[in-house]
Amino acid sequence: MTKPDAGSATATAFWRSVGVVLSGSVIAQAIPLIGSLVIARVYAPAEFGLFSAWLGMVMLAAVVVTARFEMALAVEADGAPRTVAVVATLAMVVLVGSLLALVAGLLYWSGSLPGELALWMVVWWAPAAALVGVTHTWQAWAAADGSYRHLSSIRIAQAVVLTVAQIAAGLVAPTAQALALGHVLGLMGGIAVAALVMPLRLSAASRRTMGWVDFTLFWRRQRRFPLFALPADAINSAAGQIPLLLIATRFGAEASGLYALTLRVLGAPIGLLGAAVLDVFKRNAAVSYRNKGHCRDEYLRTFWLLAVGALLLVVGVVVLADRVFVVAFGEPWRRAGTIAVWLVPMFAMRFVASPLSYVFYIAGKQHVDLIWQCALLSVTLWAFLSAANFKEAVLFYSAGYAALYVVYALMSYRFSRGRP
Repeated sequence: MTKPDAGSATATAFWRSVGVVLSGSVIAQAIPLIGSLVIARVYAPAEFGLFSAWLGMVMLAAVVVTARFEMALAVEADGAPRTVAVVATLAMVVLVGSLLALVAGLLYWSGSLPGELALWMVVWWAPAAALVGVTHTWQAWAAADGSYRHLSSIRIAQAVVLTVAQIAAGLVAPTAQALALGHVLGLMGGIAVAALVMPLRLSAASRRTMGWVDFTLFWRRQRRFPLFALPADAINSAAGQIPLLLIATRFGAEASGLYALTLRVLGAPIGLLGAAVLDVFKRNAAVSYRNKGHCRDEYLRTFWLLAVGALLLVVGVVVLADRVFVVAFGEPWRRAGTIAVWLVPMFAMRFVASPLSYVFYIAGKQHVDLIWQCALLSVTLWAFLSAANFKEAVLFYSAGYAALYVVYALMSYRFSRGRP
């Protein structure tokens, strides 16, 4: 009898895991996507643009509250070391989130913040960022443990609560504040489900002995994440959110709202599908790198999956974007479909390169990633500050991003081959 090929069995297990995460991610993304059909008719573009600006500030702070230690969970060994890492990361979220809330309150009451910021935007900012940090930590833990079904359950629950809450709040008061309230409730729902399906169980001995010494040892061992990955990801988040702020400032709230809806309908599903692949890739790649000194096979396997998906994305957006936005959201949102076509080079290359960039963390090349992120921020600022009009700005932005993502993919492949 012929023995089954070990490589084939590994590949089958990989695809099965990707399928589990992708199916959950598709459901989780389909819910807010369907909800957008209602939300686009309940909220005006200007309100959606204001909410998106606030959400951008929240997501930027969410990168800071974890100090990116959640990205180190897959690198930690299974079992007790990872449990310590999870608790240490959650402790970091509480510490940094409390500090941000204190600073925001002091700045607001001293009059140091822009006067157009509403009180709710300041009060909800740090708590919302901390909730995002907790959600990211729990999801990273599930992915690092290979608990892909639990990961899908967490994401689906969050999508349901978030979408229902935003629609319900909009029916009462169709404002940016209502959208923000729905977002906060959605995060809480996701965390509640996470605590149910993946409770953080500690033995009696662990509860007695685990303390700041253990946390400090973990933080010190994985210090490259806050030293390099934190500023790199903060810059990446800023580069992703700056367009909304600059569009609103230079081209008006309506243009910002159209751009925001494009990101919600096109960018969010693409990002979530890419994250689903990453959730499987990072565990497989980290284990392979520890055992063999490289993860080239896992890299190439994942690359071809993403490349096929990117090709389908390009064809679908170019052919269908305009009519889909008009049919789904109405004539006032036609330009969002046009914006989607302008952005498709960036989205396609991001879909391929972003999940594979976890190799930078596995190989300890966070400092190289930081340099690349600085280049990305420079391109973003150049595109939106130097362009003469909205179309030119988006086209410059999309082309510059796509070119940098090609470089990103080439570097990550080089690092996947391991040390010479």
